[in-house]
This record gives sequence, structure tokens and C-alpha cells, in this order.
Amino acid sequence: MITWIIIISVGICIAALVGSVAVFMQRSPASNAEERLSAMSEMQRMKAGKDESAMNLLSNALDESTSWADKYANKFGDIQGLLDQAGVPLTPGKFFLISVGAGFVGAFLTALFPITRYFAPIAFPIVGALPYMFLLFRRSMRLKKFSAQLPEALDLLGRSLRSGYSLGAGIGLCAEEMPAPLGPEFARAFDEQNFGVPLEETLDSMTKRVPNVDLRFFATAVTLQRQTGGDLAEILDKLSRLIRERFKLAGQVQALTGEGRLSGIVLLALAPGLFVVMYFLNKEYTMVLIDDPTGRKLMAGALFLQFLGAMWIKKIINVQV
Repeated sequence: MITWIIIISVGICIAALVGSVAVFMQRSPASNAEERLSAMSEMQRMKAGKDESAMNLLSNALDESTSWADKYANKFGDIQGLLDQAGVPLTPGKFFLISVGAGFVGAFLTALFPITRYFAPIAFPIVGALPYMFLLFRRSMRLKKFSAQLPEALDLLGRSLRSGYSLGAGIGLCAEEMPAPLGPEFARAFDEQNFGVPLEETLDSMTKRVPNVDLRFFATAVTLQRQTGGDLAEILDKLSRLIRERFKLAGQVQALTGEGRLSGIVLLALAPGLFVVMYFLNKEYTMVLIDDPTGRKLMAGALFLQFLGAMWIKKIINVQV
């Protein structure tokens, strides 16, 4: 009877967590427009010497309600910035609640089994940090995809300038032709220009949303060209060629460091894999590490050394290009 109660409780917890994530991920059709207008209103609010009536209208956000979860999540850093860079349609408060819920579910499931019961105290922070790790992973993937799309967008923008388009119209063309994530970012920049925001401020805002070095070069080149003049199309072509050559060099570095990455994976997986094999072959032998206090200390030290080794190997094979 107790077993069935535990199984039903676990099922309810998991269903509630999945349902909460599904509800949080839902967005109304007007939410994208509201976010754009709110961001543009924030930029307009900082400009002085404008019409006060228009400024009062623009400075009012469409949704200024802030929950207690949002306020608490903001204490842990710029969560909203990470969500924007990862392209996750969540507020900091909702993301915080998802992390806390995942931590409780992980701690509860860990406490159910005798072999993992001793790890229940540390299961909450570890499992609770998984959404944050996923956010960082998705942010990294999105920024890599943006970097891969940027040379093509620069070529398209350079060709549009040569054909007689203005820079603003060229940005709008890139927004229409390029897929996500570059297309939506350029579309937001194009909308900000139509809203009356200067191009320099628009590009600076985009470089903050997308922390990419090549995009910063592009914004700097556009700003200097508008101040001093010059052939912007040629500058964009050279910048695109430079980015492609750097990608080519980065691919060569990845090929040369492949052996080090494979060695790191094998070394890091060797100890846990050996522990699992020994647990099934000789359970009494491995349970000493869990039941005995000295064994638990040795396991904690081994996990810490595994973590240090992983960081050291990553430092060795991570060559900046």
C-alpha cells in the first residue's frame, strides 16, 4: 500500500511540474509586440528634450506588474538578460519557480531509494540548477547559430547597399530573409528604427542582447561610417570575409583538440562507470563507500577531484580563436 502511495505521489509531482512548465511557456499572441514596445519605450524614456506628452505615453509599460518571484529572482543576477539571450519566453519569476519545483522533485525522488537516500540533501541544489544549466546551454547554442548566420547577413546587407537600399531598409531585408535567431533580432532593430530610435542606439541595444564580438565590430563600423563616411558595403564584405576565415581556423583547432576532448570524456566517465559495474557484480563491496562514514568522505573527495579534473581539461582544450 505504501509503495502505491509513493508511486502516485511521484506521478502527481511530475505531472504538476510538467503542467506548470507548459502553462509558463504559453504566450498570448500580443506578448511579442508588447515586449518590443516595452523595450522601445524604455529607450525612448531615456532621451531628453522630447515632447512630454509623447514621452509620458511611451514611458508607460504595457504590463508593469512584478510578482514576488520576479523580485526574488532578480537578486541572483540578470536572469532576464540570460532568458533573452537564450530565446526562452519566460519571466525571471516563472523560471525561478520552475527551478525550485525541479529541486523539490529531485530531492523527493532521491530520498525514495536506499542507495541514493544519503544524497537527498545535495539533490535539491543540483537538480534545481539543471534549468539554469539548460538556459546556459541554449544561450550558447543560440549565440553560436547567430555567429554562423552573421557572415551571410553581412553579405546580404552589403549587396542591398550596392543596389541602392538605405542601411535601415537593408536591415529590414535581412530581418525578412534570415531565419532565427538572427532574423528576429534584426527585425527588432528595424522596428526600433521605425519607432524613432536612432540607429546607433538600436545597434548598441542589439549588441547587449546578443553579446557577440563580430556583431560589436559591425555596430562599430556602422557608427564610424556614419560619422566619418566611407564605403560601408566594402567594410561589410571585409568583415564577412574575416569572420569566415576565423570560423575556418576554429574548425582546424577543433580537429586538433579532438583527441584531448575524447581523453577527457573517457577519464571522467571511467570512475562512475566502474562504480556502476562493481555495484552489480559485488554490491557488498561497493556499499562500504555508502554505509561507512569514511567511504562517504572518500566519495565526496573523489567527486570534487573529478570536478577539478573536468575544469582543468576544459581549460586545456578550450583554445580561443
